[in-house]
Amino acid sequence: MYSIFTASHRGGRGSPLVCLHGFTGTWRTWELVLPVLERHHDVLAPTLLGHAGGPPLEGDVSASVVPDAIERAMDDAGFATAHIVGNSLGGYVAFQLAARGRADSVVALAPAGGWARGDESYKDTARFFATTQDQMKAAAPHAEALVASAGGRRQATQFLATNYEHIPAELLVHQIVGGASCSGARPMIEYAIRDGWYELDAEKITCPVRIVWGTDDRLLPWPATAARFRDDWFPHADWVELEGIGHCPQLDVPLETAQLIVGFTAR
Repeated sequence: MYSIFTASHRGGRGSPLVCLHGFTGTWRTWELVLPVLERHHDVLAPTLLGHAGGPPLEGDVSASVVPDAIERAMDDAGFATAHIVGNSLGGYVAFQLAARGRADSVVALAPAGGWARGDESYKDTARFFATTQDQMKAAAPHAEALVASAGGRRQATQFLATNYEHIPAELLVHQIVGGASCSGARPMIEYAIRDGWYELDAEKITCPVRIVWGTDDRLLPWPATAARFRDDWFPHADWVELEGIGHCPQLDVPLETAQLIVGFTAR
């Protein structure tokens, strides 16, 4: 199950849609929802800056480096604006792009950055990612053997999804090796702990917003890590709670997630 890491995926026909994955992931996290999305949209799914297959992270980290890279990818694709879907870090980046006027709508799946002002538990989350990447580096040479058993697949997905039996083993191998190969992880983690990522020009966001959160999210627990989204930035957004679902709904319940996306972009 050798994994090939590529900079992006594009497919489908219709209005532009950009899909942004989470921290240490790759564009392939969207693979299970792409068949539905591409029936409605011209889909661009880029791999984020500093991630396996994506553009290299060069120079100092700042809050603008990831959205700057996505804007370049949108420009190259001919997308002046697009519907933007993001999960975790990708959800936060989706809002950054919306504040720049690049979004026709945003669907954010458990977006990062919603900790209440003064809540420094985001530093614990950043440190958790450092530990997790170390574990993925150790597991990567044995990834195929790990996902060969149900117990191994459960271990590999415990912080991503509550439903995992349907996720192809090859995709899980790809995610493990991709996370281990995320060269930008350490500098981004160090930046987050030192300076914090999470400010947002929410008043500049005028497009429709839907925020989707699984109640069993173990990485960004609901509702604590959604505090600023709910109370300060998007209290009037379209909020959807997914009972018993984990951090990556696109992997956990792909059909339902795809319908939540295209049902909103069609408005």
